[in-house]
Amino acid sequence: MAKAFFRLQKFLRRTQFLLFFLTAAYLMAGSLLLLQRTRLVIQQGSRGTSANQALPVPDGMAGVGIADPRMLQNPRPGARLVGTDAPQEPALDQQHSPRWLVSRNSELRQLRRRWFHRFISEQEPMQTAGFKAMKHTAEHKGTYVGCFSDNSRERTLKGAVFYDLRKMTVSHCQEACAERAYSYAGLAYGAECYCGNTLPATASKPEECNSECKGQKGSVCGGVNRLSVYRVAELRAAARRRRNVIYRGCFRAPENLTDTFPASLIQPNLTVEMCSEFCSKKEFPLAVIRGQECYCGYPTGRFSLHDGADGLLCSGMHNASSAAAGKYCLVYQTPVQDTRCTDRKFLTTKSKVFVALSSFPGAGNTWARHLIEHATGYYTGSYYFDGALYNKGFKGEKDHWRSRRTICVKTHESGKTEIEMFDSAILLIRNPYKSLVAEFNRKYAGHLGYATDRNWKSQGNRCTSCQWPDFVNSYASWWASHVLDWLKYGKRLLVVHYEELKQSLIPKLKEMVEFLNMTVTEDRLLCVENNRDGNFKRSGAKQKDFEPFTQEMKDLINRYILTVDEALRGRNFTGLPREYVLR
Repeated sequence: MAKAFFRLQKFLRRTQFLLFFLTAAYLMAGSLLLLQRTRLVIQQGSRGTSANQALPVPDGMAGVGIADPRMLQNPRPGARLVGTDAPQEPALDQQHSPRWLVSRNSELRQLRRRWFHRFISEQEPMQTAGFKAMKHTAEHKGTYVGCFSDNSRERTLKGAVFYDLRKMTVSHCQEACAERAYSYAGLAYGAECYCGNTLPATASKPEECNSECKGQKGSVCGGVNRLSVYRVAELRAAARRRRNVIYRGCFRAPENLTDTFPASLIQPNLTVEMCSEFCSKKEFPLAVIRGQECYCGYPTGRFSLHDGADGLLCSGMHNASSAAAGKYCLVYQTPVQDTRCTDRKFLTTKSKVFVALSSFPGAGNTWARHLIEHATGYYTGSYYFDGALYNKGFKGEKDHWRSRRTICVKTHESGKTEIEMFDSAILLIRNPYKSLVAEFNRKYAGHLGYATDRNWKSQGNRCTSCQWPDFVNSYASWWASHVLDWLKYGKRLLVVHYEELKQSLIPKLKEMVEFLNMTVTEDRLLCVENNRDGNFKRSGAKQKDFEPFTQEMKDLINRYILTVDEALRGRNFTGLPREYVLR
């Protein structure tokens, strides 16, 4: 009897374990299906599909938002919170009808089928893709040269570098390189574009270029340490009309021009276009003209472009043939990018000091990250994930914000708990009037756009949309509380005023870099200054002769300015610039 009971107990234990395993497997499969279903709904919503194309939402889930709390502080552009703005459910009398059930089952079958095909396609080797793309090279404007190896430490195509981790295409890279007067365009990793005038030395097998372009299916954009190279010389004639050669000014010539500048040309009847074209082919960002002499190079300690001379000393400053020979020279910016400071990477060892780059939204945090990354050569992280910034080359966006693999971490957070997580912080402060306008533009038009008239203005006494007044009332107090909280709870602070950083870039940037316990060369800082704007200038129709702030708004903001100014001085920091209160 005891043996029979023992066997029964053993059998039940095995059955219990088997049931537990089957239940767990069932729950995991259901979770994967739910996640895939949610992803499909979000993708369909972002592509503008109609609501009735999305899968039905279970009863009780409508109107419920499920999201990472950090996303609520800085939601990604184009992302949709699950459950919010969800598609409408079928009416109750239709919900359990056979037609609805058939439709629902059909959608689920399609979902499983799509997941299966996507899984299979992702596992498929890309060797054949390289040859597929070769068949489509005729669709691109440039001439395909071949697949070449790429050394990240010493790149051959180093004239200009672009990233677009979402929409990179062969044509986009070709046109960008042609506009900057380069002869070759190379693509790598499916999303990186490199320009230059010299072909890489080592050719690779065609099948080694096997990364599909992020923005163009069926086309190959290089591979891992491999470049798909195109000749774009035939595009340069058309692109020449769009090139910008920028006049930098009249400067005192260095004592020894040949030692200061690596390349030179002596040409009778020299013109600005001739010198700029020559320096562009040599891949230099500066074209320097003195009489009939043309010199090419970079801003350096010997020739920093900080002390400009009176334009009259360079007689006929835009006419090279009559420019004063001798002590002064004309300087022009060529379309070529200064690439001495474009290399970036993650920290090789975890940082011992956890540093925040904190600011109110709209205070220039992204621009400051651009400066810091190019000055130090290391990526910056983010408390949030902004897909638009990641797609433009801020690779630290995708890294976990507490990984300590980045030189500092962007945050707009305030409050004791959030602030005390960091060991130190760079506190970036900008004029609240400018910050509010910048953040309003970002909120309604993205990082590089401008909000429309409808977002700003009201008709008569009736507000058409009311976004702007409500925005100012809620965000103005946040501007003040953000600074006050960091002054109160921050352990070690470096206060940087946006306006001073913009006006005295190198001294302030050097101060920020030293605070991060990094050392950089003067030439690298000059390179950053030469690329100071990056790709962060807003485009589109800007509001002209329009005052968005009412007197009531100004009175409110000015009170906050005085409060913050007093708090800064109380902590022995420099007070706010006087221009803040001149309204």
